Amino acid sequence: MSTFYDALETRSPAEREAALMAALPQQIAHAQKASPAFAGILAGVDATTITGRAALAQLPVTRKYELLERQQAGRAANVFGGFSALGFGPGMTRVFASPGTIYEPEGTRRDYWRMARAIHAAGFRSGELIHNSFSYHFVPAGSMMETGAHALGCTVFPGGTGQTEQQVQAMAELQPAGYIGTPSFLKIIVEKAAEMGVALPTVTKALVSGEAFPPSLRDWFAERGIAGYQCYATADLGLIAYETSAREGLVLDEGVIVEIVRPGTGDPVPEG
Repeated sequence: MSTFYDALETRSPAEREAALMAALPQQIAHAQKASPAFAGILAGVDATTITGRAALAQLPVTRKYELLERQQAGRAANVFGGFSALGFGPGMTRVFASPGTIYEPEGTRRDYWRMARAIHAAGFRSGELIHNSFSYHFVPAGSMMETGAHALGCTVFPGGTGQTEQQVQAMAELQPAGYIGTPSFLKIIVEKAAEMGVALPTVTKALVSGEAFPPSLRDWFAERGIAGYQCYATADLGLIAYETSAREGLVLDEGVIVEIVRPGTGDPVPEG
């Protein structure tokens, strides 16, 4: 069984950087062409010249509050404020609403949110059943994880949130290989199972997100036979980073360029 999800994970840093920078101009050109909002934000930018991090740093930063403001201002004409490159119909399977309210589209591309990589890193493999307790209404978390699990070849039980006793019953009877959801809800389920006198021997791994996952809670799960891994994703961008068995912090997703800027500016901070 391979430790890696695909060959992208074994590239040298130089190969990875070259591939990301080669793809960057295409992504910028696509945003300019297909998204009215980005056409305005990136007006006058020659996409073919954005081939390195220094050039990328010259582009304006769109902050979360600006995304919300632009959506609200343009909502009468377009619910996404012109940010979506997709339109209602066959190319858009779902629309979600995050607090604000910010609306997010879900496209039809396989593993649209790129979550399969993080799920694989948490130890899940094709042919397994996953108990997914992320919310399935309004916010995209449940669908983000489900579509990633399907891309990995897993079956999903859409547990959602709440109904703790029923969650325990489903786990006991369906015997999933593991859990995906918030760490606090998994703790509640495990404690409820103990209270009910129900064993959950098959639940040996978990991918958690949406909350802090301190070492103390990770160790609490480990003492009960559950290896917990965390990932960081957002409704705007999908997967950003995830944890691996190396336990050396979070690993950036292969398709993401992260730029950390000084608060209130667009200036990148130096390495380190």
